Amino acid sequence: MIRLILLSLSLLLSALPARAERVVASLSQDTIAITASFDGSEVFVFGAVKREAPMPEGKPLDVVITLQGPSAPATVRRKERVAGIWVNTQAVEVDLAPAFYAVATTGPFEQVISQTEDLRHAVSIPRAIRSVGAPPDVQDAQAFTEALIRLRARSGAYRLEEGDVGIEEQTLFSTRFVLPANLVEGPYRARIFLTRDRDVVDLYETEIDVRKVGLERMLYTLAHERPLAYGLLALLLAVVAGWTASTVFRLLRT
Repeated sequence: MIRLILLSLSLLLSALPARAERVVASLSQDTIAITASFDGSEVFVFGAVKREAPMPEGKPLDVVITLQGPSAPATVRRKERVAGIWVNTQAVEVDLAPAFYAVATTGPFEQVISQTEDLRHAVSIPRAIRSVGAPPDVQDAQAFTEALIRLRARSGAYRLEEGDVGIEEQTLFSTRFVLPANLVEGPYRARIFLTRDRDVVDLYETEIDVRKVGLERMLYTLAHERPLAYGLLALLLAVVAGWTASTVFRLLRT
């Protein structure tokens, strides 16, 4: 199936306007529905390269693909042992951090894209996080950002998958991203970079729409738009559940 999709992409190359090298790509899905039974998903990325001139000899093409979830502020706290008890002593507010961020490449990251291009396009995980300032009493603010990356990498929310992009005959490429069950809803931006000599040759962007549906959507909307009604409903359900459990237990004892 993968080969059929790649072949169909390559057939589209002749219809594109002239350019030295450019990306033609597709994703296995452009929408993901989060339901009560949602336990994660996979997104396959397929692509091909259109060339208007022969490929430069001795300069192989590399591919870097990123998938980025919605960004939001995040607070990172430092814990220290005080009088035998672990307590929060310092905190840094990271301005914007993606809820999910994955990078897949055809080779080692430093060998496929330069630091200059990484800075320009914010490709690597540290570059995707924006942390402008920190409280005056925090001298090592960068350590808090690094701690955030470690924590989210440990949970599977941040991933660097070097060598996971397969490329055939310097033309057809593909990879897949595994998405966790605790996805944050919103637009997920996919970017595909063609690089040669660590410089970006072309960039392709698209989005995946991740949304709660069904009961999950109803509860989410109720909690955010009518918090009072949501609280009363939760209280009612707790009372009913307690009464039901008590009744069942009493019947079992008789």
